[in-house]
Amino acid sequence: MLAEKFPQEELSRILISREEWHPFPRATERDDWIQIPSSIRKAHVKAGEALLGKKWPMLPATLFLGYARRGNRSEYEAEHQPRRTALADLVTAECIEFQGRFLDAIADLAWAICEETYWGLPAHVGVQRSGVGLPDVEEPTVDLFAGETAGLLAWTLYLLKPQMEEISPLIPKRIALEIDKRILTPCLEGEDQRWMGFDGHRVNNWNPWCNSNWLTANLLLEPNAERRVAAVSRSLQSLDCFIDPYPKDGGCDEGPSYWGRAGAALFDCLELLHSASGGLIDVFAEPLVGEMGRFIHRAHISEEYVLNFADAPAVLKISPTLAFRFGKRIGDAKMQGMAAEAARRQRTAETGVQEALGRRLPALFSVSELLEDPGEAPLSRDVWLPEIQVMASREIGGSSEGFYLAVKGGHNAESHNHNDVGHFVVYRDGQPVLIDVGVETYRAKTFSKTRYEIWTMQSQYHNLPTVDGVQQQEGVQFAAQDVACRQDDQVAEITLDLAAAYPPEGGIASWTRCVGLKRGQAVEVTDSWKLSPSVKEITFSLMTPCQVKEAGEGSFDLGSRKLVPDRSSGQAVLRVEGQPVEIALEELPLEDPKLQRIWGPNLTRILLRCVSPPNEGQLRIQVL
Repeated sequence: MLAEKFPQEELSRILISREEWHPFPRATERDDWIQIPSSIRKAHVKAGEALLGKKWPMLPATLFLGYARRGNRSEYEAEHQPRRTALADLVTAECIEFQGRFLDAIADLAWAICEETYWGLPAHVGVQRSGVGLPDVEEPTVDLFAGETAGLLAWTLYLLKPQMEEISPLIPKRIALEIDKRILTPCLEGEDQRWMGFDGHRVNNWNPWCNSNWLTANLLLEPNAERRVAAVSRSLQSLDCFIDPYPKDGGCDEGPSYWGRAGAALFDCLELLHSASGGLIDVFAEPLVGEMGRFIHRAHISEEYVLNFADAPAVLKISPTLAFRFGKRIGDAKMQGMAAEAARRQRTAETGVQEALGRRLPALFSVSELLEDPGEAPLSRDVWLPEIQVMASREIGGSSEGFYLAVKGGHNAESHNHNDVGHFVVYRDGQPVLIDVGVETYRAKTFSKTRYEIWTMQSQYHNLPTVDGVQQQEGVQFAAQDVACRQDDQVAEITLDLAAAYPPEGGIASWTRCVGLKRGQAVEVTDSWKLSPSVKEITFSLMTPCQVKEAGEGSFDLGSRKLVPDRSSGQAVLRVEGQPVEIALEELPLEDPKLQRIWGPNLTRILLRCVSPPNEGQLRIQVL
């Protein structure tokens, strides 16, 4: 899509020079900054004021080593990330007010960040030849947050370079030197970074996220015109490694929370290229780009609930300004409406734009249009993404009333994979009834060879069967087969064979699952199987945040339960028929704070045990 259309010789002709490129108003261009809505300007100045006088101590080696020693990511990240947010807040406050009172704080913090040995995270440093531990200064590697830091510092210089030079000309010089040493030269001349995709493996959100910040730093700071063009050309080749294999339906198999750094990060790259070429690099009309954008409103359930397969949380605050700009660029009013509603819910007019600086700048100069948009979230009635095999349907388009059903097929080697082929979720009146738990706070184990020892990754903690204790297994060969989807005014249903998602020792010859929404009636799950005669037991797991009470004869009342102060579960009746089952309720205390913030202190797993099942049988579960 990019490198063939815009080869290096063409880029030499169309790219605007570093000196002439003017993507946003600098701090000295006061008219544009004054036009930002006053309530937003006040919010950002207040955020900057809260940081004045704050000290930024060094990040010690032993803190960095917490990951290698204990597998703990959060301790270092809790010190590392706020420094970046603070610098963005201080820079924004100074650009809005422009009285100089934030400049010393900006200089101190930018200098402190330059003093850091490594701009990335301990969890990512293991790509260096010396492995996990402390960063090797002789082998600079580029991870997500090293790139993000370079982008932040590059925008800081773009906006405030003369003011930084007044404090000391060595500050801008140091920033430029560090960005070149850590990002520009390694990306252009060093060994291929794995996220670039040149080794042929399927890349994920790292690719556009890193590329967006490499492009930013290169376009803003690279003084050598030939190197600048060469870096853009190499970045386009890398981005094609992300774009070319991307599902043509735009589906993000990493989940909605990663859309912001997958499809939306590609949007960041395309915006930079469009601006730096005076609009000559323009691929926004490409169908795939549009489909990537639309995924975010197609994955929307209600308010802040989203369809959260893979390592995604069920609750997500989308970026209203990002979604609005993407929607406007591809001409999608539904996406803009979702963004406008989210902006009202998040009180963007009072709280300001909470984004990385590279996204904050275009947001600040377009936020007025967003705030004036009266649109609403589209809440599409039916969604079918055939490449990632995800179906989602609700009773009434444009409304969260009634049942919402989503089902996934796919395979068990997706990015941020959980073993969940054939898994489904049910919401009622916009509230969760049968759920995807999500993922706990990331730690070393999350991305290790023992990932699937974590309970949230296992099929037995999804709404799936387990056969004689055998669960689904990870790998691309463990996949749904014979997938078919039907959506009309009466019913929305998907049928798929789950047998290949389980290893042979499960004794499954075939397992046809049909999951459907009968509009105005119920959600119905029918499992039909053919098993080896040796199978002794099938256990069906159903994960729910509801208060569960047996109602006799294979029925349960799923009652509403307060989850967290501002959210409750839904309510429904669950009915089981077709086979005699033994019923057990397992309370699952939640100790992880990330899960607690969504589901509260506990969940319930409903276990339906079919002992001595017939070789050919069927079980039906209805949600009424």
